[in-house]
Amino acid sequence: MQPLLAVEGLTRRFTRGGHTFSAVDDVSFQILPGETLALAGSSGSGKSTVARLVMRLLRPDAGRINFEGRDLFGLSASDLRAARARFQMVFQDSTAAFNPRATVARALDDPFRIHGLGGRADRPHMIAQLLEQVGLSPDLARRAIHEISGGQRQRVALARAMATNPSLIVLDEALSAVDSSLRIELLRLLLDLQARRNVAYLFISHDLALVRAIAHRVVILDAGRIVETGPATRVIDAPQSPTTRALVAAVPRLRGAEGK
Repeated sequence: MQPLLAVEGLTRRFTRGGHTFSAVDDVSFQILPGETLALAGSSGSGKSTVARLVMRLLRPDAGRINFEGRDLFGLSASDLRAARARFQMVFQDSTAAFNPRATVARALDDPFRIHGLGGRADRPHMIAQLLEQVGLSPDLARRAIHEISGGQRQRVALARAMATNPSLIVLDEALSAVDSSLRIELLRLLLDLQARRNVAYLFISHDLALVRAIAHRVVILDAGRIVETGPATRVIDAPQSPTTRALVAAVPRLRGAEGK
């Protein structure tokens, strides 16, 4: 099977206070269609920078990213605009991701309008279907973004990402800002959507309990470099690197499981 996403030798440097450092240093991985790959690591490990490089929100200093067989950084502006329908992102902060005064309907209409999907008369029905797919009532469409709960906003963010029927969604700490009960519900929703739509996820997290619950494979980052990779259960249950062992030790549920 051909990879959906192929990242090769990705490097990104930043300069702060006259000092240049590599936030991402020679990172390579692949994601297959319908697969979840997790990027895990502590704060500052480079995982969110990788996410922004994959989304072409940043340009790399070295390396390449192929998506659906095309070099993302070789696309023209018009080709990139068309390709963006195929890869979407859900951020950690659902409040900052939206215009708080916009209605839910307006937020979900934007991707349809931008990518020319459906006629104006069809979109209310399309929006209602999106809301139902993420477990929300279509009546929510009339509400303003600032009037709904954090959990509802994150479901709306996921609905917006799903609007263009992408083959890849980048989830950058998308579950870390909700409470534990909502986190479980959103995990189940992500797994259900993946099963129904065959969408692939690049799942960014510092929490290995979440990674173990959703990911097929995991890449562990430390100071911008890959220190361990493999099937998620194997890496988490039998960590080889000090970085992975420290991440496992930081999660109470995983510590408890190891003690059995």
